[in-house]
Amino acid sequence: MDPRLITPYLIAALVAWRLYRRARRSFGRQQVRDRLMWMRIGILTVVAVLMGALFGRDVALLGGLLGGIACGALLGYIGLRYTKFEVTADGRFYTPHTYIGIIVTALFVGRVLYRMLGVYSGTVPAAPGGPGLAAYHSSPITLSVLGALVGYYVLYYLGVLQRTKPAASIASPTA
Repeated sequence: MDPRLITPYLIAALVAWRLYRRARRSFGRQQVRDRLMWMRIGILTVVAVLMGALFGRDVALLGGLLGGIACGALLGYIGLRYTKFEVTADGRFYTPHTYIGIIVTALFVGRVLYRMLGVYSGTVPAAPGGPGLAAYHSSPITLSVLGALVGYYVLYYLGVLQRTKPAASIASPTA
C-alpha cells in the first residue's frame, strides 16, 4: 500500500468514528453534563469568532457564516421546544428531538463529504489563496453549514442548561 494513502484513510476513519459518536448523541435520554456542555459552547463560540475574523473582509463568506448561525439558532430553538426534560433523584436528563439532530448532523456530514470528494477528485476550483485544500474553506455554503452547526449547538446547549438548572436551595426558617 502506498504510504501517502495511509494518512487520508486514518483521518477518514477518525472523522467517521467521531461522526458516529455525535450521531448516537442525537437519540434517547441523556444526562445533562454542565462542564461538557459549557466546554462545547466555548469551543464552538471560539470557532465562530475565529472564522468571522478570518473571513470578515469577504462579505459573501461572512454573510454565509452569519446566515448559517441564524438558521442554526432557529433550529436550536425549535429543537428545544420538542425536547423532553426531566429532573429525577438520579440527576437531570433531556431527550433531544431525534429528527432535528439528524438533520443538522446530516447537513454537516453531507457538506464535508461533498467538499472532500471535490478536493480529492480535483474538481474543486482553485481558491485565490492557492489550489486544493485552500478552496475547502472559501465557500459561502460550507461556512453556512458550519454556522448552522455552531448556531444550533450553542443555542441548544444553552437552552438545555437553562431549563435543567438545579433549583436554588431555599433555606426554611426553623421554628
